[in-house]
Amino acid sequence: MDRSAHRASALSPGPERRLPRCTQTGDRQALTSEHNVRKSNIYRVNYHSDKSVHRDFDLEDLSLLSLLSLLSEMANTETYIIAIDFGTTYSGYAYSLTPRNKDVSPHVRRWGQEQGHDTPKTPSCILLDHHGTFQCFGYEAKGKYLEMHEDEAKNYYYFENFKMELYDKTITKDLEIKDVQKKSMSALRVFSAALNFLKEDALNTILLNTNGVKFKVTDFTWVLTVPAIWDFSARQIMREAAEQAGIVTSSSENKLVIALEPEAASVWSMKLPSSGFIAEDHDRAALQQFPGTQYIVVDCGGGTIDITVHEVLEGGALKELHKASGNDKGGRRVDKKFRQALRELFCDGLWEEYERDHPSEAQKFMYDFETVKLRITENAARMICYFNLGRLVLERQNEDREVFNVVEGMSWDNGKILISRQRMETFFHESLVHITDSLSEITDKHPDISYILLVGGFAQSTILREHVQREFSDQAQVLCPMNPQEVILKGAVMFGRDQSLIRSRKSAFTYGVGTSSRFDPSVHKEEKRFSNKEGVWCKDLFSKLVGINEDVGWNQTKKYEFGPIERDQKSMKLSFYRTERKNVTHVDEWGVDGPVASCVVDMPDISKGMNRKVKLEVFFGATEITAKATDLESKNTSSVKMDFITKQ
Repeated sequence: MDRSAHRASALSPGPERRLPRCTQTGDRQALTSEHNVRKSNIYRVNYHSDKSVHRDFDLEDLSLLSLLSLLSEMANTETYIIAIDFGTTYSGYAYSLTPRNKDVSPHVRRWGQEQGHDTPKTPSCILLDHHGTFQCFGYEAKGKYLEMHEDEAKNYYYFENFKMELYDKTITKDLEIKDVQKKSMSALRVFSAALNFLKEDALNTILLNTNGVKFKVTDFTWVLTVPAIWDFSARQIMREAAEQAGIVTSSSENKLVIALEPEAASVWSMKLPSSGFIAEDHDRAALQQFPGTQYIVVDCGGGTIDITVHEVLEGGALKELHKASGNDKGGRRVDKKFRQALRELFCDGLWEEYERDHPSEAQKFMYDFETVKLRITENAARMICYFNLGRLVLERQNEDREVFNVVEGMSWDNGKILISRQRMETFFHESLVHITDSLSEITDKHPDISYILLVGGFAQSTILREHVQREFSDQAQVLCPMNPQEVILKGAVMFGRDQSLIRSRKSAFTYGVGTSSRFDPSVHKEEKRFSNKEGVWCKDLFSKLVGINEDVGWNQTKKYEFGPIERDQKSMKLSFYRTERKNVTHVDEWGVDGPVASCVVDMPDISKGMNRKVKLEVFFGATEITAKATDLESKNTSSVKMDFITKQ
């Protein structure tokens, strides 16, 4: 235990705030059947633990064996998991109803059959009416909006790729995001509406696949995936959106687990046999990843490229070796480069006119490109243009106006746009340079890397996979799962079952708490000096809790002690700060953010004056940071989950 000589500042005069007490409830289990709720052949079974859980079932649909199986599974109710992968371009979910004593067997919901698709994820598109009322999500939202006349579309909000609105932004409680028509709406409202749809769809899907056995939201542990490079504020707003969507409440927030996307992909990929990967030039033994095996996970998403490094430990758990890195150069960056090329190909703003006057058609064309960019071979790609683009071209040609510029590798061919393989590769250049630079930096620092694992929807790109193979095959084996979109979903289910699969992580920041100490003129700045009836103090000191890049165990608790600065002090406020610097002295130095969180603990027993302590326990190793402060005299406790969202 670190025993700090620092003192936490007293609260300023005024009403004191009491935070919720943290208590633990022992396990209490009992199974009872309630015959008094019988209606016809419908029975209710209650499972009692920390909360009541019930199922309604029809005896005509259940044999004795299946009833006993149901009761057994209900006794393991905490193993029920629904994992939502809310992606920039596509979203989906997987679920598991397997008991704790069996291996997780995730079921992935398939999407788009009504539209002629069969995919593990659906487009991250949401349609709301002019009041902001939810209409539809995914393929249905995309189809309805694209079929609307422009005048009708103005009466709706249509959001796509809106997850990127949380990347590298200052997150506030009232953050607003813009739809495709540049109309604004509360980010929390949009995200919560999308999550509510996925929640209800998941429960309905499970109902249809369990012979009508009814489950409640609270029966499940819910997992929500986020990019590893996302700031904690972005992770927090997703949690708040989940609360607004009714996935969890403030009293059941432990039923929501935040999973990092590359970590989820990593834990599932470890289970795959050699036949589960696209590459065929390796044997099964090479994929078993014995203790000490090191590998890089590159999560290639539509919005972000997310990179982390893992080492296999005894028992198969994983240790993070390198702080997560990445940026926003995912698949959407390729789309952006293609759109720029279209502006170059067509003369005199023709493409801009097409996007302005026929936005639905233009969006359909860009959706077509999403498929083309992933599957281009050595031959040129051909993109068939829609009616209004062809009409604009024909009108200008009939007026003897110049229509096309000479653009290397792109040309117009009687209603089609031809794109050479070489030209297509230029659209990928920015993303590939980032991946190459990041992987080179990591392999230089970690020369024992055995594998580079490519996952995520963007990893389906032949150009991307071939580039990484060409650049790094002499240093590590490059692997990509057969279904790179699904590994995050399935791995998130596994992570929801057992968060200790990721045994330790690297701290993304140096964290500290603001304190005061006895003033020492040889050490402290004069402007930080202040006095009270107990003496002369130095304020605003940064008392380090954990350093940047420091290993922190998933269940590791760091403990510290602080004392009061006044003998009659009846409460203590602890304010938390963070920085990317390894060492700082004061909380107001350059590069220090905060306070990012604070908590207040009551200290009503002042009989020992200055000889009192508050114990601070901080839990750094999970995907979210929590802390608990306890007055050792009164045993009063205050808990806090770090609040990284800016208040204004």
